Amino acid sequence: MKVSPDLYTSDLTASDSRAFQLPEGLVGFPEHRFFELVQVPDQEPFLWLHLQGPDSVHFVVIEPNGIIPDYELELFDEDAQFLGIEDGADAMVLNIVTVVHAHPEAATVNLTGPVIVNRRTRVAKQCILANYARYSAHHRLMDPTTNR
Repeated sequence: MKVSPDLYTSDLTASDSRAFQLPEGLVGFPEHRFFELVQVPDQEPFLWLHLQGPDSVHFVVIEPNGIIPDYELELFDEDAQFLGIEDGADAMVLNIVTVVHAHPEAATVNLTGPVIVNRRTRVAKQCILANYARYSAHHRLMDPTTNR
């Protein structure tokens, strides 16, 4: 199933935080079955994904719309069925960002394994894209030659 780039936006307001179910956890964090997505106005376009489980784990994420040009997701049918996504508009897409404290300009984003959320059911899953070969798990957010 293809997910349209125009439909990535989550429509969170500045004071919004939302809780979601993550039945299979994230890669490396299978025991964390729930997360809260928090938007902090002065940190946009970055969001915080707070995993709830035995330990509190936090990830920086982005929604790719307007940030990653030509990012076109194709989900495997099994993932779309697991999530109950019947239409691309059902999906919210979150990509995990890796930030190195000493070098924030070297931040990368995982484009091959986004967290896909069903907006209606609030169930999420980290999915490997059917078209993963087109993307990198270490896509640079800033062009190192221009620092933009």
